[in-house]
Amino acid sequence: MRALSAASGQGDLSWGIRSAVVPWVVARVVVAGALVAAHEFVNQAKPSAAVATRVHEGLLGWDAGWYESIARHGYAGAGHLSLRFFPLVPLLTRAVSSVPGIGSGAALVVVANASAFVGVALLAVVARRETGDDALARRAAWLVCLAPAAFTQVMGYAEATLLALSVGTFLALRARAWWWAAALGLAAGATRPLGVMLVVPAAIEALRGWRSASPGRHAARVAAAVSPAVSLAAFLGWVRWRYGDAFAPFRVQQQGALRGGFADPLRTLAHDASLLVHGRHLGSALHLPWALLAIALVVVTLRRWPLSYGAFAAAILVVALTASNLDGFERYALSAFPLVLAGAGLTSGPRLERVALTLAAAGLATYAVLAFTNLYVP
Repeated sequence: MRALSAASGQGDLSWGIRSAVVPWVVARVVVAGALVAAHEFVNQAKPSAAVATRVHEGLLGWDAGWYESIARHGYAGAGHLSLRFFPLVPLLTRAVSSVPGIGSGAALVVVANASAFVGVALLAVVARRETGDDALARRAAWLVCLAPAAFTQVMGYAEATLLALSVGTFLALRARAWWWAAALGLAAGATRPLGVMLVVPAAIEALRGWRSASPGRHAARVAAAVSPAVSLAAFLGWVRWRYGDAFAPFRVQQQGALRGGFADPLRTLAHDASLLVHGRHLGSALHLPWALLAIALVVVTLRRWPLSYGAFAAAILVVALTASNLDGFERYALSAFPLVLAGAGLTSGPRLERVALTLAAAGLATYAVLAFTNLYVP
């Protein structure tokens, strides 16, 4: 908390916490309702064993199961495919599970949801500090909680932890708290592969005012700029020492059933457009409208927000769109939190805000049900 207060100011942080409570709770109620609906579907429809198993896994389904397995058994026990998941969330989960009576599954969900609350509060603080608009900041808190892909922040995923660390890093960068930015960036780089994208905004902010900064501050700026890459390199170095292949996490991820190799995003989007037109593989086809929305929001971010915000969002979007398999695209895009800020700026006015939040909540419930019933890959 001291780190957060140092970057955001105690008053701002308290305001952000108050602004985060209601949307954070509402999102969890919506996702819980979706899980109940999925269980009712299983009880009434008697679906396939795969669907029934996915519903039974609940908040520990999909990638959450991998994080729990790593926390419980380590990478060796979880298997070679687990190397694509970075270590910070499993380590935090193991620490929480050391409390008597808390199993690794419950600990993972606690880590994810506590991280989400911190991330929402800090996002509200960032929006308020950058714009001075309390209504926009509160709207950003609601949007990041109710975005259709935000159900992964309720599950045992690492996205919520990355959100908290990314927003915290931005707060520190913009406050010129370079060593805090370095520490938070170091943690972000150990959370998700996308965490290394923080080197882009960190370098932009570090170069601002470089000439006027004292030589003693240069080292702090450099540390802030390189720290996400340092933690990534440390993890890859450990993988090389333990398994003999430093790039195993990326080689595993490039398997066709996962992210796949690098691909021309125009061809990928054209393929998804064809699927959408012909009504085939709708789970994949529905990535197209979200990709177009994300691209539009990147343009808005670059035009209306400081360069570091737009550059960070653009970097994440490039990584997400160059995958041959766009499964999970929506949660990758949500990791680019400046897109949420841009969306909050475009939905001002009571009527437009109500419409946007209602549609977002409906999308959140729908996508959660689809994921819990094995029809959508989060």
